Amino acid sequence: MNSKHLLILHNGTTADGANHIENQFKQIGLTVTTMWAANNQFPADISLFNGCFLTGSPHGAYEDIDWIHQEHELIQTLANNHMPMLGVCFGSQILASALCGRDQLFRRDHCEVGFLDLPLTAAGQQDPLLSKIKDEVNMLVWHNDEVRADHADMVILASSEQCPNQIWRFRDRPIWGIQGHPELARTNAIHLFKTEQTVFEQDGADVDQLIADAHDAPEAKTLLHRFAEILLEEG
Repeated sequence: MNSKHLLILHNGTTADGANHIENQFKQIGLTVTTMWAANNQFPADISLFNGCFLTGSPHGAYEDIDWIHQEHELIQTLANNHMPMLGVCFGSQILASALCGRDQLFRRDHCEVGFLDLPLTAAGQQDPLLSKIKDEVNMLVWHNDEVRADHADMVILASSEQCPNQIWRFRDRPIWGIQGHPELARTNAIHLFKTEQTVFEQDGADVDQLIADAHDAPEAKTLLHRFAEILLEEG
């Protein structure tokens, strides 16, 4: 397999927030370039890349901010050029907004937060991204914004009791959105819970319970591995 070049669009509020996911993809065998989209960094030449990963963000994909508009346009361009993409949390939401319409996003009346078992749908059990998952996958879920589950171009792959669209695919394309955070290992998750404790508590979470429940999410990380493998397998 030849090395492939992955573009990471980092949507966080600091310059180094995507480092841990960058290292994970490098360990799998990809060449990685991270651009800080939230600081208006975007690629001048998309032909340099074989795939794109979109990170989470404290922003909403519906916000009227210049870099969010730019990212919408870039996603549409990448999709038109048949580039594989994977987005988590905000990344999933902006994929849905760009490819299926901004009306696909809505603000929940309460936050869904915790380590949850996400059962796969029948389509999910057949999907290449989830091919190493048997029936369900456990990962940290933390969101106030949500993607609707009834668009004709969305194939729903996994759900939770509160959120019917936890993992989805755009048509039959290699474009996926994941509402949760498969990228977070136990150490990073605990650090997040402690540094953002006030925010988690405002969202109704029991931080002590989150710390106790934290784990390395090995099954969830297979989604990242499968995305990398799909890029590496492409001709």
